[in-house]
Amino acid sequence: MRFPAVLIFLCSSAVNAVEEQRAHHWSVQPIPPQQAGRTIADFITARLTDQHLQMSPQADPRTLIRRLTFDLTGLPPSPEEVEAFVEQSNRPHTPDRPDRPHTAYETLVDRLLASPHYGERWARHWLDIAHYADTHGFERDQLRPHAWRYRDYVIESLNSDKPYDQFLREQIAGDVISPQDPQAVIATGFLAAGPWDFVGHVETQSPVLNRAARAGDLDDMVTQVITSTMGITINCARCHDHKLDPISQQEYYQLLAVFAGVKRDNREVSAAEAARMREEKARLQNQSTAMRSEIARLSGEGLDLADMVGGGDGRGTGTKGSGLLLASGATTMEKLAFQENIPPNKLLAPKFPQDVKPFIKGIFLPQGGSESVLEIAPGIQLNDLPPTSLQSWDAVRNGPLNAQVHAKANAVDFLTENHSVLGLHANAGIVFDLAAIRQFHQLKNIQLQAVVAFGTGEAAGDTRADIAIYVDGMRVLHCEKLRKSDSVPVDLSIPETAAFLTFVATDGGDGIGHDLLYLGDARLKPVEADTPLNPADAARLDQLKMELQQLQQDIAAVPEPPQVYAVISQDRPPVIRVQRRGNPEDEAQEVVPGGFVWSSHAAAAFGDNATPEGQRRRALAEWITHPANPLTPRVLVNRLWHHHFGQGLVTTPSDFGLGGDKPSHPELLDWLAAEFVKNGWSVKHMHKLIVMSAAYRQQSTTPISTTNQDSGNRLLWRQNARRLDAESLHDAVLSVAGTLNSTMGGPGYRDFNYTEAYAPIYGYITPDTPDLLRRSIYRFIVRTTPHEFMSTMDCPDPANLTPARAHTTTALQALALSNNELMLQQADNFAKSIQSETNSPEAAVRRAFARALLRAPSPGELTAGLQLASQQGLMVLCRMLINANEFVYLD
Repeated sequence: MRFPAVLIFLCSSAVNAVEEQRAHHWSVQPIPPQQAGRTIADFITARLTDQHLQMSPQADPRTLIRRLTFDLTGLPPSPEEVEAFVEQSNRPHTPDRPDRPHTAYETLVDRLLASPHYGERWARHWLDIAHYADTHGFERDQLRPHAWRYRDYVIESLNSDKPYDQFLREQIAGDVISPQDPQAVIATGFLAAGPWDFVGHVETQSPVLNRAARAGDLDDMVTQVITSTMGITINCARCHDHKLDPISQQEYYQLLAVFAGVKRDNREVSAAEAARMREEKARLQNQSTAMRSEIARLSGEGLDLADMVGGGDGRGTGTKGSGLLLASGATTMEKLAFQENIPPNKLLAPKFPQDVKPFIKGIFLPQGGSESVLEIAPGIQLNDLPPTSLQSWDAVRNGPLNAQVHAKANAVDFLTENHSVLGLHANAGIVFDLAAIRQFHQLKNIQLQAVVAFGTGEAAGDTRADIAIYVDGMRVLHCEKLRKSDSVPVDLSIPETAAFLTFVATDGGDGIGHDLLYLGDARLKPVEADTPLNPADAARLDQLKMELQQLQQDIAAVPEPPQVYAVISQDRPPVIRVQRRGNPEDEAQEVVPGGFVWSSHAAAAFGDNATPEGQRRRALAEWITHPANPLTPRVLVNRLWHHHFGQGLVTTPSDFGLGGDKPSHPELLDWLAAEFVKNGWSVKHMHKLIVMSAAYRQQSTTPISTTNQDSGNRLLWRQNARRLDAESLHDAVLSVAGTLNSTMGGPGYRDFNYTEAYAPIYGYITPDTPDLLRRSIYRFIVRTTPHEFMSTMDCPDPANLTPARAHTTTALQALALSNNELMLQQADNFAKSIQSETNSPEAAVRRAFARALLRAPSPGELTAGLQLASQQGLMVLCRMLINANEFVYLD
């Protein structure tokens, strides 16, 4: 079919028009030179004049200090600070100080920007778009105990006014740019801040699911970096060319190739410091080993079999918590879950480091039955193994197993000092090489002593399991159908000719659930005559025990090398290919690392597939922060504007593409972006510029007739009244109650009871101790079990990037504010604090108003407050005040 020439011309013109629109979109145009001598108010006034509107009057000093203090620090000012500012602002002008009110306001701005609370407040905004949390998310939602260091890095960077371009470069490639700087390494926690599928990456036996999880992981990194810094919805191009913006699917996968060589994990923040700590601990542990050996010789103390599982020699030199994988024999520190598809009755030698003397012949998954045979060594077989389900859990471990809740039996806690636990979840087996042990330790006749018990809790019900002990090929002990309340002492003589000692735990015929068997204090002891030591040896033994005790304290005092949950770099990143429709199982052409060319500020090629992983990220960081990149400064100043006014000049702060909003004041946006770059990417400079403006200082109330012309206040003829966000509300309640713990930094506080399980259980509690009454920025954030009160108050889901929070008004919010245990508890604390600093009912009511609402009560409020307090108690009045709109909202 032939189409008419006119139709072809019209279609061609339409396509060209779309391409022209995309190429000339405002967001990717170079930022024009700044117009000198202009102010923010000039741009606002010009738009208002066009619409026959004008700015509202300036808010009163009391409103301004509350607004400004919450905006910059997330906390309320004290009543004393408010009264001092009001007094300074209301002083009459004098010939020598015509600018007195302005000076008082600027002094306040400078003080708040210098406050350490500024970083705590504004870090929360950045962590929203980094979708930071302290757990992985997904079905396993395991802890990230070292993630907090990244959160503290953000706070410290903001407080020091680190240039924003440096701030971004460090978060994308700090470990490459400044590998010796611990803070730069910690900064890469940004790339790992989002959710991570533990099952898809670690536990699944399906390579298809593993590839899908990895594709999602890389998409999360790419989306976070590009969306947060440049405001482009790059993830729209994962499955096809972007439908709105000129970004191809190939360009998306070029960006994916930048991160192809990184994975999320814990890493040491300083290799040099970690090496120093390890050397010091190794030196002390070597002394301890020699001392323990001499103590054992003098006292006849046995060799610890659990220590051998951890790669030790039985004298405490092994790694606590280390395990051996039944599938491979490899060592692991990970707490694992179900281990599947393990070949049964296959003895695997442990893969210890070369400098470890192996005392373990092997580990295996037992398979029983009449025809089941396991050969330990030539001529030595186990042929009477009990039947099993061929499933296993975790690993054979020097310490408690994953989900093990205790190790207590016969009034002994084997997890305490000078005791040990050999974790042996059914189904599992381990073979010790007695010949190697005897030769190394110069032993002959030995005796096995231990306690076999369950480490499970009440939830185990009537679960049961078996344990069998073999000397060479002979079963010398078989405890059947042990229950969780059972414990069995073991005391067996081992013949001098015996070569192997085998432990086998099996599931007792009811599956492996809760079969958390362990051997407490499993030791091989020499069988010798019980003769007393001579005086010299007895004195030497006492001296050694004292020295060992001090040495153990010295070892414990050496801290573990600081770690952060960030990214680990691979030497050779895999080649990335375009995935048709985003399907990892349907790959197309190969790509090389690069960016998209729509923003043509710099070359978008970041090397080839031989380019080292770190150099790819460094090139991306330089491309994003290139001085000619118009998107990065525009996006940031718009984010600042958004948080100071409740909405940005562009109301889609993470979408500056064709699908996003147009700026209400495009010239002002460009003027701010130019000012930002010109002043060394100083975020504090931009804060001050914005909050000092007449636009920011406007009052938020105005006659209704005016709103009809611009009901959404896009032209900024007034300030926007805003409800406090969840964190500010939480912190403000603690602040006015006098219970806020202002301690900064460190691991997040856990306002929940944690129960280890396949999917950990987080049960929230009402904070009632100082360590749990810190600012909410330091709260340990759980992805899959959000805090009910915080979520009700619109705290966002950390599984998602949140450039702009939802602001809802619901009945649940009113109920939570009035009846939540935290609110009731703090209202009571508020009342007690008021009573402690006042000496009359009227003074108490006045002080309560001053602390909560930062003003004196009106005559009517004073009368009503006195009546309420006298009838129902001061606590009820305090509860009412922290529920008032005046407390919850900023004018």
